[in-house]
Amino acid sequence: MKPKQPLSDDYELIDSGDGRKLERFGRYRLVRPCAQAIWPPQVDRAVWEDIDASFERRPGKGWQVHADMPDAWRIIIDGLRFRLARTDFGHLGIFPEQRGLWRWVGREITRANEAGLPQVSVLNLFAYSGGATLAAARCGAQVCHLDASKGMVSWARQNAELNNLTDAPVRWIVDDANKFLDREIRRSRRYEAVILDPPTYGHGRNEEVYKIEDELVATVRKCWALLSDRPLFLLLTSHTPTCTPTALMNILSSTIPSRQASWYETGEMLLEGRSGVLPIPSGTYCKWAPAGHSAADT
Repeated sequence: MKPKQPLSDDYELIDSGDGRKLERFGRYRLVRPCAQAIWPPQVDRAVWEDIDASFERRPGKGWQVHADMPDAWRIIIDGLRFRLARTDFGHLGIFPEQRGLWRWVGREITRANEAGLPQVSVLNLFAYSGGATLAAARCGAQVCHLDASKGMVSWARQNAELNNLTDAPVRWIVDDANKFLDREIRRSRRYEAVILDPPTYGHGRNEEVYKIEDELVATVRKCWALLSDRPLFLLLTSHTPTCTPTALMNILSSTIPSRQASWYETGEMLLEGRSGVLPIPSGTYCKWAPAGHSAADT
C-alpha cells in the first residue's frame, strides 16, 4: 500500500492503542502515552517491543532508553529540519500533527507573493520550537516568533540555523503573550497573518499565569486588532479538550470586528501513518481568511 506521506518524511505513526502511541522519528522508534488512543492496538506485540525508548508518566518512570540512542538528533519533515531531544514531559520538540497546517501557511504566503503583494508579516504566538515560523520564513515572510520560554526560543533559533534561515527576517521574542500584544497595539504595529497555539495552562516570562479558559478570548481580540487592512489569515490551534473545532470557530466569529465578511475552516489535527494505520486526533484548528477564500485552495 502507498504511504499517505512521502517516504523521505522522517516522521511515521506506526500504531496506537491502549492509551499509547508507537511512532518513528528518523531512525528511532518511540512509545509514549496517548490518552486519545482508547482503541486496541492493530499490530503485534512484538512490533511494540522493538523500540528504542519509551516514556511513562508514573513517578520514578519517565524515559526508559532501550538502545544506544543519542540525547538529541535531527529529522526532516516536509523539507523542514528539526532538532529533537527527550524532555522531562515526554515531548520531543515537535508536534507532527501540525505539519498539514505548516503546509497551508506556506501555500497562503506563496500565493500572496505570486499575487504581487508586499512582503507578508506574520505573528506566531506560543510558537514553541518554530514549525510555523520556519514554514513562513522559508516562503519569504517576515516573522515575529514569540514564546514565554527562553529555552524554547533558543531551540527554535537552532532549528532556523538547521534550515539555513539564520539571516531570515525573524524577530525572536521571549515574553508573555498578552503583555506583548498590548505593546504591539500601542505601537500600532500590524501583521498580515497571525498564528497562535495557546497552552491549556502556562506561565509567562515573569511567572504570569495563562489559563486558556480565562485568557483566550482576550488574546484573540488583541490578535484581531493587530491584523492589517489587507489581512491574509488567522490560524488558531489548540490541544485543550474543551476547545473543539466548533468552540474555536465560535471564539473567532464572536470576537472578529465587523469590518468584513469571512471564510472559516475547522477540523482536527491528526497524527497519521501509512494506509491502514488508525489516525490519532491530536488537537483542533480553526482557519480564518477574508471572504472569497476558496476551500479548494486549502
